Amino acid sequence: MNADDTSMLGRSRVATRLPAQDLDRARLFYAQKLGLEPVDERPGGLLYRCGGVDFALFLSAGGSPGTFTQMGWEVEDIESVVAELQRRGVVFEAVDLPGLRTRGAIADIDGNYPSKGARGERGAWFRDSEGNMLGIGQLVT
Repeated sequence: MNADDTSMLGRSRVATRLPAQDLDRARLFYAQKLGLEPVDERPGGLLYRCGGVDFALFLSAGGSPGTFTQMGWEVEDIESVVAELQRRGVVFEAVDLPGLRTRGAIADIDGNYPSKGARGERGAWFRDSEGNMLGIGQLVT
């Protein structure tokens, strides 16, 4: 790969693809639990847009392992977002690892990328109806 190949990708948009074994079930979860509706659809796929960035759910025979964060949202007020999603029935993961422990569904995470101008982040994780692990984060400045 040469520098021109790298710069071409650097100028391109990135889109996440998440597997779904049942698109109707996934559509219902994303609508009822997350308040999201697809902006477009095709056979075997639903396209969503959040903050100008796309992600798609695609029909897949394989399931997600759900053992790592596959997609996340950066929010301004994680407590209110978590509370609203819990009110809608979203179940957040309890995490208890060295250096990472949730309290009230939210973990404090030391460190952040210097380009974000933050000293840390707060995070919370949940699975969608298809087993995909999704995250919510808030920068700590």
